[in-house]
Amino acid sequence: MSIQKLKWGILGAARVNERLLPAIIESPNSELVAIASRRAGAAKAVLEKYAPHGFIETHSDVRCYDDMDALINDPNVEAIYCPLANEEHANWAIKAINSGKHILIEKPMAITLKDVEAIEAAAIKNKVKVMEGFMYRFHPQHQRVQEIIDSGLIGDVLSVRASFSFLMKSARMYRINRSMADGGGAMWDIGPYAIHSLRWCFQKDGKPAEPVSITAHAKLNEHGADIVTSGVLDFGPDSEGRARFGHFDVSFERSRKSEYEIIGTKGWVKCHAAWVFQNDVPVISWALEDGKYAEERFAPSNHFNLEIEHFSDCVLNNKQPLLTFADAKANCRAIEMVLQAVK
Repeated sequence: MSIQKLKWGILGAARVNERLLPAIIESPNSELVAIASRRAGAAKAVLEKYAPHGFIETHSDVRCYDDMDALINDPNVEAIYCPLANEEHANWAIKAINSGKHILIEKPMAITLKDVEAIEAAAIKNKVKVMEGFMYRFHPQHQRVQEIIDSGLIGDVLSVRASFSFLMKSARMYRINRSMADGGGAMWDIGPYAIHSLRWCFQKDGKPAEPVSITAHAKLNEHGADIVTSGVLDFGPDSEGRARFGHFDVSFERSRKSEYEIIGTKGWVKCHAAWVFQNDVPVISWALEDGKYAEERFAPSNHFNLEIEHFSDCVLNNKQPLLTFADAKANCRAIEMVLQAVK
């Protein structure tokens, strides 16, 4: 019995296709049927560069468009992955949704809460599935962290620290050539991971928490893009009046880092790398007040593949995506608060 597959198109030739394009091809319930870019020949070049060995020879029917509207209007495309520039997400997502396409939007879903709400309204009207692309949430190591929190092992969560960074290289300067308000800089690029992980670690009843106030500082370049941003999210007191703070820092000036640490009343737990490659062995560690310490290692797992498989399953079987519009709106709202604090 053959497995039903969702037919995917990719809207843009962004570098993240190095991971997402193979994920669509390799996922058992997904099929890549088209890719588009506004740059002549770029779609075909990306397909040739990132497709697994032998794929092109056996799938010569994958369409490569030099016109993104052509992909959106392709009746053979059922779902779209959108990795365009942050400030372009809302416009192209709504175009795709109005054409009846389901869409996975690379984080951030949009750079204003108003735009996220517009995407949601279009999705409801057209009855399509939409999800923000936080691939890290699909790796088993984060499920284990949540199990540790839910078990009460480290007590009540009162503090979380998230640090995400990588050293900016010349090939990536396009990320900082416009202001924070226009979608440029570290906060809109890697900041969504930091804010999302803080909110997730303070979740209640399965729903990520929302901060009541935010303090933040940033180093800006000549374009008004942040190279470094650091801040504190106040999640308000817990039921016993104890303070709950989330600390974050994101940077393009530091070496690669993607960790978060959760401190409770009885101990702590740490994820050493949220960004992992498919052959990496992820590690989390935890310690208790009584001195007990442990490290847990996980089998290699490709969170991009798991993300694509999950979204395809949601479309094919009419399920609710793990990452909801409520979550996307809350994350965007929090980042808007960070930008206002920096300003």
